[in-house]
Amino acid sequence: MTTNAELKLPVTVPVPGRAPAAAPAHALKDILRARSMIATGVGNTLEWFDWTIYAVFAPYIAKALFNPADAASALLSTLAIFAVGFVFRPLGGLVFGSLADRIGRKGVLLSTMLLMSAASLLIGLAPTYASLGGWASLVLVIARLVQGFAHGGESTASYAYLAEIAPPARRAVWSSSMFFCVGIGVLMATLFGSLLTRNLDSAAMNSWGWRLPFLVGAVLSLVVLYLRRHMMESDVYQDEHAHQQPTSPGSATDAWSRGKIFRRGLGIFAYQAGTTLPYYIWTSFVAVFAITQRGMEPSGAFTASVGAQLINIVLVPVAGWLSDRLGRKPLTLFYYLATAALTVPLMGSITSDPWSLFMAQATMLAISACIGGTQPAIIAERVPTRYRARVMGTAMPLAVALFGGTAPYLTSWFYSHQLGWVFNAYVIVVCLVSAVVVFSWKETKGIVLSRVE
Repeated sequence: MTTNAELKLPVTVPVPGRAPAAAPAHALKDILRARSMIATGVGNTLEWFDWTIYAVFAPYIAKALFNPADAASALLSTLAIFAVGFVFRPLGGLVFGSLADRIGRKGVLLSTMLLMSAASLLIGLAPTYASLGGWASLVLVIARLVQGFAHGGESTASYAYLAEIAPPARRAVWSSSMFFCVGIGVLMATLFGSLLTRNLDSAAMNSWGWRLPFLVGAVLSLVVLYLRRHMMESDVYQDEHAHQQPTSPGSATDAWSRGKIFRRGLGIFAYQAGTTLPYYIWTSFVAVFAITQRGMEPSGAFTASVGAQLINIVLVPVAGWLSDRLGRKPLTLFYYLATAALTVPLMGSITSDPWSLFMAQATMLAISACIGGTQPAIIAERVPTRYRARVMGTAMPLAVALFGGTAPYLTSWFYSHQLGWVFNAYVIVVCLVSAVVVFSWKETKGIVLSRVE
C-alpha cells in the first residue's frame, strides 16, 4: 500500500488560532464592501448638500440673480428654476442608468460627482443680475440643468449599488445608509443657513454669504472623488454580466420581458410619487415656507429645521433594521397613511414661532424615516439586475421631477393665493394612490437580487 510519505505529498497541519487561507480574503472583501458603502455615502452626503443649498438659500439667490425690484416674482422665478433642475433628472437617470447597466456602477458614481461639483462651482461664481442682467439668470438655469442631470444619475447608481453590495439579510439597513447620508447632506445645508444668517447681516448675505456653501461643496468633492476611486464594483452586477444570455430583439421572450419591466417601472413611478412629494416639502422647503408665508425669522426657522432633521437621520437606520425584520410593506404603508392623515393639521400648525415649525417638521421627518430605511431595498428587489439601473433611472427621476421638483413652487403659489387647502388635498390623494399600489406588491424582504425576475 502506498503512503503519503512515499508519495511525498504535503500534509497541511492546522495551526491553532490561525484561520484557513480563504478567511483573510473573505475578510478583506468585507472590509472593501464597508469602505465602498462609506465612499458612496460620503458622495451622497455632498451631492444632497449641493442640491439642497439651492432651496435653502433661494430667497438670497432670488435677490442676487433676478430683478430685486419685484421680490415675489424673483422668488417664484428662483423656485421655478429649482423645478426646472428636476427636468434633467430623468434624462440623467436614463443616460447614466443605461451606462451603469453596461459598464458598471463605479464609473457612473465617479462621473456624476464631477458634474455635480462643477455645477455648484458655477453657481457659487455666477455673476449678479446687477452686473449682467438677465444673463445671470441664464447661468443659473444652465448650472441647475447640469446638477439635475448629474443628480438623476447619482441617485440611480447609488440605489442599485448599495442594495447589490449589501448582505441579503441586512439589505435595508445597509442601503438605508444612502438616506442617512442624504439626511446629513440636507442637514448640513440647513445648518449652513442657520450659521450664516446668525453671523452675517442681511447685506453680507445678499452680497456674498449665500455663495459660500456652493464653493465649499465644490472643494469637498475632491475628497469624494479620491474615496470613490478605490471602491469595488458590484459583484451582483459582475455575476450578471458573466452569465448573461442575450435575448434576440423582437423575440417573444424579449417582448414579454420588456412588458413586465415596463409594468414594474410604472409601479415604481407611482411608489416614488408618494414618497418624494412630501419629502421635498418637509426637508428642503418647509423652512423657506415658514419664512415667506408665516413671517418666521430666518435664523430661528433654520435652527428649528436642523433639530427636526436630526431626528430623521437618527431614525433612518432604525427603520432599515425594522424593515429587515418586519418587511418593506408595513413601514411603507404606514408612511403613506400617516402622511395623508397629518398633512393638513401639521401645515396649519406652523406659525411665526420656530417651535411650531420644529414640532411639525420633526413629526413628519420621523415618519419619513420609514421610507429612508426601506426605499433602496424595496425598489432594487423589484427589478432584475440587467434592467435595474435603467428602470430606476427612468421611473424614479421622472416621478421626482413631476412631484418633488414642483412641490416648493406649488406650495408657495397656492399658499400665496390663499389656496393652501388645494395643495394639501393634492398631497393626500397622491399618498393614497401610492399606498394602493404598494399594497398590491408581494413582500420581498431578504430575497437574492440575482434571482429577481
